[in-house]
Amino acid sequence: MTKIYNKLVRDKIPDIIKADGKNFKTRILDDKEHLAELIKKLKEEAAEFEENPSVEELADIKEITIAIREALGIQAGELEDIRRQKAASNGRFKNKIFLESAEE
Repeated sequence: MTKIYNKLVRDKIPDIIKADGKNFKTRILDDKEHLAELIKKLKEEAAEFEENPSVEELADIKEITIAIREALGIQAGELEDIRRQKAASNGRFKNKIFLESAEE
């Protein structure tokens, strides 16, 4: 019986399936499809993290964010610079502040 996945997988998954002696079908995505699937995967991993907040799930989210950064052609240093700028201007999330309301 064949199970349909239709989702982006890590690069070594086909080798793992092959090592199990199973048949599979893959294709290479174009850049637009790849970015769209990475965004879907980010949502999937965020949902998994919400259900099981663990270092393993957090590592999956980080791997996806690295792949998205690379797909967008953003250098690691550039992303970190922007993160630092936003932290300097808007702060971080250390103080656990929950905004309930504000006047418009």
